[in-house]
Amino acid sequence: MPLPYYVTQAEITQTVADALREDIGSGDVTADLIPESTYSIATVITREEMILCGVDWFNEVFRQVDPSVKVTWYFKDKDQVPANATLCRIEGKARSMLTAERSGLNFVQTLSGTATQTYQYVKMIAHTRCKVLDTRKTLPNLRNAQKYAVLCGGGSNHRIGLYDRVLIKENHIIAAGSITAAIQQARRLHPAIPVEVETENLKEVAEAIEAQADIIMVDDFNLADMREAVLVTNDRVPLEASGGVNRDTIVNIAETGVDFVSIGGITKHLKAIDLSMRFQS
Repeated sequence: MPLPYYVTQAEITQTVADALREDIGSGDVTADLIPESTYSIATVITREEMILCGVDWFNEVFRQVDPSVKVTWYFKDKDQVPANATLCRIEGKARSMLTAERSGLNFVQTLSGTATQTYQYVKMIAHTRCKVLDTRKTLPNLRNAQKYAVLCGGGSNHRIGLYDRVLIKENHIIAAGSITAAIQQARRLHPAIPVEVETENLKEVAEAIEAQADIIMVDDFNLADMREAVLVTNDRVPLEASGGVNRDTIVNIAETGVDFVSIGGITKHLKAIDLSMRFQS
């Protein structure tokens, strides 16, 4: 899967360099036990079903540690991979492979975990028109990588950061004086940027419609009020459901007719995929 515009090779390079600096420090004192000339072959295996994500980060880890190490992938990002499948084959100096192992696996297990959990949510509501969105509740310094992982899992990105969408929340409304005042100020200051408003009741939904919000978030609405909001907006403004979304609630929420459901858990409560790198004897 091609990388989105917000994930650059320069960013991947820097993120990997930071991870290796954190892990290697002054040197891998355990890898030093292996003769420098020892050549090895290894494979990476997944213990569970997964959606693969993180190939570019993994490759960059091995490139920075030792460009002579060869990595051959049998799957690509976004692929559905069965349990116990071999993801890739690695050939090169044993020292280099051992030094790069953990950092490389960390990227793939984390990003694949995000992609896999996203895919599971997307599949649960595939019978509706509702789309799964991510949030800004991401791991520090892995924002763009996790956003990309959400795409690999079939989800959609909400906003990448504070700069590409105005999202007016409760405290913004209080500070501005009203939903209408906040939207009007957003239009004056950032006329080209979409404006979304978080609402807490149907009265606020009506005001957001009147003030011509581009998207309305219905936050912690019960199902009855959510269905009423769908009727009131009548497809004039997209609706995003947020708050209390989990595996037990997502189907009922999506079936109300909302356009989007945002889930912070796909990036902050992710379960890393169980991977193993095995050397051939």
